[in-house]
Amino acid sequence: MATINPAQYVREVIGEVKKVTWPTRKETTVTTIMVFIMVVLAAVFFFLVDLVLSAGVKFILGLGG
Repeated sequence: MATINPAQYVREVIGEVKKVTWPTRKETTVTTIMVFIMVVLAAVFFFLVDLVLSAGVKFILGLGG
């Protein structure tokens, strides 16, 4: 196993961080809004699926009105 020189490690980390392309504020805002929209859509979808499955199970078991 190779020994790691802490100074060399820090230099390599700094070099890698300089290669990163950081998103702009606008890109971050748009991405965040899209994530919230997708979360709401997924929540509505799963709510509706749960509602349908619940009604189906109640109907099959004769528990529904």
